[in-house]
Amino acid sequence: MPLQYSVKPKTILLCDYSMGGFKPPEMVKRRPAVVLVGDLPGRGRLHTVVPLSGTESDPRYRYHCRIELAQPLPEPFAERVWWVKADMTTTVGLDRLDLFRTDRDQYGKRKYLTNLRVSDEQFDLIRQTVRCAFGLDK
Repeated sequence: MPLQYSVKPKTILLCDYSMGGFKPPEMVKRRPAVVLVGDLPGRGRLHTVVPLSGTESDPRYRYHCRIELAQPLPEPFAERVWWVKADMTTTVGLDRLDLFRTDRDQYGKRKYLTNLRVSDEQFDLIRQTVRCAFGLDK
């Protein structure tokens, strides 16, 4: 179920790029993403996110960086090491975003992970990498 509310920067979510509107070489599948900008006045249900990949870019450019999470993400994304794809930073609607979920509780309700976040240091690195991707690092 897509997000119904804004979340804070640094939050790791699932972004469904496969919903249409994107074509290769753009992102076209569901993948983890870090929220760069959440709730801004006048932007309603939009968030700016930077996607993560479990595969290192080859070649690696200044708009890619490596982050290591304190714990692996849930399946099927159970990795601790991720590569930030800052060249693919985009603004998407909440309908494309979802929280990670694990199993269900004893009442059959889904359990959502609301505490998946990058550290302050990682977020600073991600922001610097995004600046490189947009040519704003000079």
